Amino acid sequence: MRFPDSEINVMAKTEYLEKLLASGTDSSLLRFGLGSAYFTAGNNDKAVEHLRCCIAQDDNYTAAFKLLGKALYRQQQWHAAAEVFKRGCCRAAQNGDKQAEKEIRVFIEKIRRRQTKA
Repeated sequence: MRFPDSEINVMAKTEYLEKLLASGTDSSLLRFGLGSAYFTAGNNDKAVEHLRCCIAQDDNYTAAFKLLGKALYRQQQWHAAAEVFKRGCCRAAQNGDKQAEKEIRVFIEKIRRRQTKA
């Protein structure tokens, strides 16, 4: 089921995915979908929760590392975000996912610059 990213549709998507999860269906893809929907809705706590579950189920899911790092960054959890980004960058390199590796490195650099300013 595909939803456009309007605020109402993001809420409908999270409700639909939460119902799937409550019915006993669980997978890294479902958890990534929930994490992504909550991230889009600005609910970083729920995004972090589901993205951590996604990675626990599939630690090669580089998109989950990237989004989890972004959610932690939004929460100003710089150290945790940096650790997640570093792990994700390693996974992306191991998987040959050059684009994800490049995008994650940008965030690692943002955090590095922030830490040097402090």
